[in-house]
Amino acid sequence: MSGKTLTRADLSEAVFRKIGLSRTESATLVEMVLEEVCETISSGEAVKISSFGSFLVRDKNERVGRNPKTGEEVPISPRKVTVFKPSNVLKERILEAHSRKNRADNDDTYVPAEVRAAE
Repeated sequence: MSGKTLTRADLSEAVFRKIGLSRTESATLVEMVLEEVCETISSGEAVKISSFGSFLVRDKNERVGRNPKTGEEVPISPRKVTVFKPSNVLKERILEAHSRKNRADNDDTYVPAEVRAAE
């Protein structure tokens, strides 16, 4: 894993470069989209983005936890949590990118499938 994290600024810059909006318009667009997603999730509704995934709000029941320092049992109250479920399309892209990287790391003579098929 590269350790690089995609930020709001990175998203705004990508919109600026790829779509051609001004930097201010790009930042505003990204903020508006993220705000809409946050408002929808906060209201308890799911957000489904085709070929990307779904953000869902789930109820967690009360359970017994344990204080790691003392070993004492502590009740954890019921709560709502946000979960992300990647789409099958995104899962496939991740697997493909991971397997490509592994092949490239393990084989100095790696040739992409498209090139091998053309030979």
